[in-house]
Amino acid sequence: MKARSGLRAVGELRWPLMLRRALVALMVFALVVFVVALAFHGDGFSLLIDGWLSSATGILPSAVCWSAVLTNKHRRPELIALALALTSWTAADVTFNIARATGLELPNPSIADGAYLFFYPALLVTMALAAHRELHKINTAIWMDGLLGALSAAALLAVLLAGAFAQATGKDLAVLVALAYPTCDLLLIAALVAVASLRDLVNARNWLPLVGGVALFTIADVVYVFRATHGNFVLGTPLDALWGIGAALLACWALTSNPATIEVEEQRTGLAVPALATSTSLLIVFVATRIHLTSAALGLAVATLVVGGVRTQFAFTQLRRLSVLRRQATTDDLTGLPNRRAFYAHVTTELADVPFRTCALLLLDLDKFKEVNDSLGHHVGDELLLQVGTRLSTQLRPADVLARLGGDEFAVLLMETGVEQAIETANKLRSCLIEPFMLEGIAVRSDVSIGLSFSPDHGTELSLLLRRADIAMYEAKKSRRGHHIFSGAEDGDGDTRLRTIEQLRKALAEGELVLHYQPKLDLASGEVRGVEALVRWQHPTRGLLQPACFLPLVEDAGLMREFTEIVVTLAVDQADVWQRSGRPLTVAVNLSASSLIDIKLPERIAALLVERELAPSALQLEITEDVLMADRARARSILGKLRGLGVRISIDDFGTGYSSLAYLRDLPIDELKLDRSFVLPMVDDARALALVVASIGLAHSLGLRMVAEGVEDAAALEALARHGCDEVQGFHLAPPMPAVDLDAWLRERDGVGRLPALRT
Repeated sequence: MKARSGLRAVGELRWPLMLRRALVALMVFALVVFVVALAFHGDGFSLLIDGWLSSATGILPSAVCWSAVLTNKHRRPELIALALALTSWTAADVTFNIARATGLELPNPSIADGAYLFFYPALLVTMALAAHRELHKINTAIWMDGLLGALSAAALLAVLLAGAFAQATGKDLAVLVALAYPTCDLLLIAALVAVASLRDLVNARNWLPLVGGVALFTIADVVYVFRATHGNFVLGTPLDALWGIGAALLACWALTSNPATIEVEEQRTGLAVPALATSTSLLIVFVATRIHLTSAALGLAVATLVVGGVRTQFAFTQLRRLSVLRRQATTDDLTGLPNRRAFYAHVTTELADVPFRTCALLLLDLDKFKEVNDSLGHHVGDELLLQVGTRLSTQLRPADVLARLGGDEFAVLLMETGVEQAIETANKLRSCLIEPFMLEGIAVRSDVSIGLSFSPDHGTELSLLLRRADIAMYEAKKSRRGHHIFSGAEDGDGDTRLRTIEQLRKALAEGELVLHYQPKLDLASGEVRGVEALVRWQHPTRGLLQPACFLPLVEDAGLMREFTEIVVTLAVDQADVWQRSGRPLTVAVNLSASSLIDIKLPERIAALLVERELAPSALQLEITEDVLMADRARARSILGKLRGLGVRISIDDFGTGYSSLAYLRDLPIDELKLDRSFVLPMVDDARALALVVASIGLAHSLGLRMVAEGVEDAAALEALARHGCDEVQGFHLAPPMPAVDLDAWLRERDGVGRLPALRT
């Protein structure tokens, strides 16, 4: 049953296709015969040529359209409208041919006039349905251009058909019908020009038969009306073939497949259509001042001028908008400086005009800007960039080009500038950023690293100069000298550095960071009550890397916030493990400078402790003196919140800074950690010992504990205990080790027995 149903469906589909092919073949054959026969047409009415063949050139295209209605359901509404249009036209034509052949005189107007007139609205409906289906979106300018073209074409046609309009005077039905023909021609030509204005639509192949067919019908109508008005129309001329060819083209359009949706964009011709339409209408108005024109022609010309004025105003509005968009496309919307696109265009042009002219390219990158964004919010970071751009602009000459390339990266082009002058400019730019920036009542300090490259010494192409300035800039960050000039030796190092940064990002994401722990001995009790967590990178190919190998890159790449979160989380997790195993140890973690501008740090640490139900005293944070001095007010605020949680605060590397000791009174801290540079020489150097003793006394007088690091031998340990130090750590006690090894070390130490108190 299924097979029979399938065969029946195929058969039902095949016969309309076969019928359509037969009809198309007959249509083409009849049209060719008709065109050839016109060459042999004599005077008067010919039944064969003007009767049978002429009627066939209308009947067959109508039949083809109806066959298309049966086989193309997607386009059925427009095809039905077209089939009705051609059928009505053919019926009227056949009626007139029969009347001519039989000598029958038709009334004026007759039913044939109604059939002829029905053709025009049906054809207009066909075009409207097709355009609505195929066009996805047409902007205002396109619609206005189409309207202008339609009005101006209609105005021009009204001038050409002035005779037809002049003869149609009076109010009886015959007059109205006579007036309807040129009016329909006006509408048809207007619609045709409107569609032709949609350039992308007309360029679609499937529309060409429709446009061509409508154009031939319109031309034939206009010529017919013009000749009939002047009394010189005769049958049997090539004009008769235009209607047949037009009908055949419309039938061919009905056979085209269902096209894809077309997105019509504004024409590249810009104001060409409005200009041509307006010029035509102005000419018609000018002619109207010299000779009499119909009201229709003059009214259409005036309407064209009005619409043209609106279109011109719309065009100028678009031009202003384009100007704004072009300016926005080349301007950084935050700082108002030229952006990367504008900088590339300007510098490329400068270098192309004079390839070997001397110029310097300075690439500036703000240090630790990402931490400002992460800690204070992007709106504060944006304000910082705005103020940085303003300060930099004040230090440059009018001919110099300053641009923001993106993020916290700026570029400066110095034309006709040598090395010494470029270095002087780099120092000026750094100096202007030394003063703190006031952002929402907070003093934020910013420094900048500058890489310099020179043309033609380092290249004559912008991409090469930028790459080498970028390498020099990272060298400046690494050396912390502020600025650096590119040298060929760094080219390979730059590639290695970039690869290492990418590997670092992967390490943070995939958990390649590990912590080693160094025990801290309490000299009063002889117990190990705390450890310092020291980060290592378990590199997949290079093995275990010390912090010096990667911490500077973490800072430069703006990864310190994520890095700190990972380290603190690992430390807290390990403290939780020790807590649950019955051996509570306080874990000390070092914080970087960028961590102390992160106002959300206390919240995150509190959340970590709460999640693990861990006492805040299990965590200790170590901060260096120079970090505290960078922004004492904010440090006091953040440390106060941490201290309020119960987290202990330690000053690391005490004695190595150059700051006032007043911070010991102002800041909420618990202990001082004496730097190893004082501990190592104390046994053999009386002055070093005096400094150690004084530091211990200072700490105790302020109610702070004193911890000494770098204890390498028993003599140093004994001296520190004798002079009242509270805790020590160093290789004499134990090196940093993984948590598993530390557990074994502690168990072994427990088996030997607790060390006696070294300080009473």
